[in-house]
Amino acid sequence: MKELVEKIIILEEEFMREANAQVEKGNKAAGLRARKASLELERAMKEFRQLSLVESKK
Repeated sequence: MKELVEKIIILEEEFMREANAQVEKGNKAAGLRARKASLELERAMKEFRQLSLVESKK
């Protein structure tokens, strides 16, 4: 679970970096990368939710 949390942190940082590049610099390619990172982050968060529920029932 610790590895998953570290992965989520990395994905969040990647998303923020790319989203800021799109917003502040108007970089359209960064927008594409931010959207991709948001999908990966969504998947990781769903996985975290499932693992968290399993851990809480122990």
